[in-house]
Amino acid sequence: METTASLIILTPVLLPLMIQIGVDPLHFGVILVLNLVIGLTTPPMGVCLFIACAIGKIKLGRISRAILPFILVSIMVLVIATYWESLIIFIPKFFGYVPLTQ
Repeated sequence: METTASLIILTPVLLPLMIQIGVDPLHFGVILVLNLVIGLTTPPMGVCLFIACAIGKIKLGRISRAILPFILVSIMVLVIATYWESLIIFIPKFFGYVPLTQ
């Protein structure tokens, strides 16, 4: 699914649920966007892969193998961002953001 459409459809549905279970909305937004970025770069529906194939004039199989290390790092960043909320909220707190889940 397209990223913009996913944001428009999933955010109003999932945000109240996340707030109810105690997840900060900013933290949820970061997690949602990281998931969508990973979706943009993974086959078979990765729009960014098709654009890169067209620009580089290479086959989808070759670029899919080449992007595998980057996808693995992206998944590790997603796991860290999901389970280490204080890392995500640190800079906004520095500028005066008050988390909803205190």
